[in-house]
Amino acid sequence: MNFLAHIYLSGDNDNITIGNFIADGIRGKKYLKYPKDIQVGILLHRHIDTFTDAHKTVRLSTKRLHKNYGHYSGVIVDILYDHFLAKNWSNYSNIPLEEYIDHFYDILEDNFKILPERIQKMMPYMIADNWLLSYASINGIAKVLDGMNRRTKNRSQMNLAINELQEFYNEFEDEFTRFFEELIQSSNEKLTELQQ
Repeated sequence: MNFLAHIYLSGDNDNITIGNFIADGIRGKKYLKYPKDIQVGILLHRHIDTFTDAHKTVRLSTKRLHKNYGHYSGVIVDILYDHFLAKNWSNYSNIPLEEYIDHFYDILEDNFKILPERIQKMMPYMIADNWLLSYASINGIAKVLDGMNRRTKNRSQMNLAINELQEFYNEFEDEFTRFFEELIQSSNEKLTELQQ
């Protein structure tokens, strides 16, 4: 669910960005049917997920949530980390966040035919409600968590995690910042390797 981070870590190649964005819907070796740069994006996405799931700093964040949210903790941390990326965007990019996101929505629309069906259905809502820009505010994150909770038919209680975000805001932000520097470096190295 950390859409913004995946998009950002793709660099400035639109096809790699598309691949990274759609990767969760591409199982096993099905990525091989896509053009080379989209394949690179899919493989980069898998690297980012593996690196993130194993990282000790991320585990500090998920541990704080685990008692209340169990296996949903990782999904919640992905969403919280996207909040801190959006909030602190100017530390990571010279392109204003709104402009960056508008460009991403344009490339999604330009590549609509190759998007997996699930993303084709989700895309109009994502753009209409401007999910990516909404990540920058606590209210926006509250809406995302609420929507995720509804998708689990209220089993996850993810909507309540906004309380932990507010209570441990500085801790989560510090963990994100430390982790994201390492993730940028690891992703850049992987991207270089995949493009050779």
